[in-house]
Amino acid sequence: MDLQGKGMMIWILSRCENGDPEAIAKTAQSAGLSHVLIKIANGTRSFNIDADTGADLVAPVVQSLKARGIAVWGWHYVYGDAPISEANIAIQRVNELNLDGYLIDAEGEYKDSGKDIAAQEFMTKLKTGLPSSTPVGLSSYRWPKYHPEFPWTEFLEKCDVNMPQVYWAQAHNPAEQLERSLNEFKTITPFRPIIPTGPMYVYGSWEPTAQETVEFLDKARALDMKAANFFAWYYARTILEPLWSALANYSWQVGPTLPDFPQRYINALNTRDINQVMALYASNATHITPARTIQGQAAIWSWYSSFFSQTLPNAAFTLTDYSGGGTSWQFNWTATSSNGSVQNGKDTFGLLDGVITYHYSQFTVK
Repeated sequence: MDLQGKGMMIWILSRCENGDPEAIAKTAQSAGLSHVLIKIANGTRSFNIDADTGADLVAPVVQSLKARGIAVWGWHYVYGDAPISEANIAIQRVNELNLDGYLIDAEGEYKDSGKDIAAQEFMTKLKTGLPSSTPVGLSSYRWPKYHPEFPWTEFLEKCDVNMPQVYWAQAHNPAEQLERSLNEFKTITPFRPIIPTGPMYVYGSWEPTAQETVEFLDKARALDMKAANFFAWYYARTILEPLWSALANYSWQVGPTLPDFPQRYINALNTRDINQVMALYASNATHITPARTIQGQAAIWSWYSSFFSQTLPNAAFTLTDYSGGGTSWQFNWTATSSNGSVQNGKDTFGLLDGVITYHYSQFTVK
């Protein structure tokens, strides 16, 4: 998925909106974010896993963000001491979370002697295990000429995008530093499109300002960059709230980012939140099954309450194919649940003003 517009990186999920997936999604949407990048692994281990319960904290956040049309990438700090194992955990996390993209965070450890071989091994294994449609990015130093020992070519030759960390720590010249970053990367082979990451954190007595945040975004657009990110959510929402406000108020209009309507519906089902599902329906919508016809949100709400609690409790839904567009969609789906599975889901939507007015659904639980 090509990134456009404003993005934010999340490091420790439990520190962001108290770890509430819906609060994170609502906050991202209200700030006009087109994408969020969440840390999914560190070295050879999964990251943002609850230490007490073992629960994956990333999965419900991904579902909530996607239901609101926000792209989700996973980022992964790699060391290069066990490149195959690191690639394997990356492949596992991207696939199990159904992420829109994957970002490699490689820094000082990859400046050690021999790490060019590790980078080659990592990238080769990674690309054999990720879906071919999954874009891959590199997050590392802002000025490659300062770090000639870093294996830039070995990483970038198998990446789709370059996301340098243009952190102007101890300075206040974001536009100048961003342009320098771009010009230096133009001398690196291969060159990849730049989506820079700016700082939203405190470094000693230094901190960026809201004005610098705007200057950074203005410069990214002036340089024809399609998107920009910031690190990190927690700091921007707590100790640097003026920077978050500057980002939220910054207008970066992009093309439609919402997935096609059937996928939005399946994403909403996977949250198992009736509020998110009902947000897709008109107030006077009609829902038809082979057994009956009901109309209005109250009746449809009641049907989904039974659907989630009795028909398919704890279900995971998958869109298998769809056709149509605009005001009419047909699609097929499957589901697995603690009460059985569905292999033959077949639905039709009729839309008016972007919401469902007519919904026919047919499926069998076995």
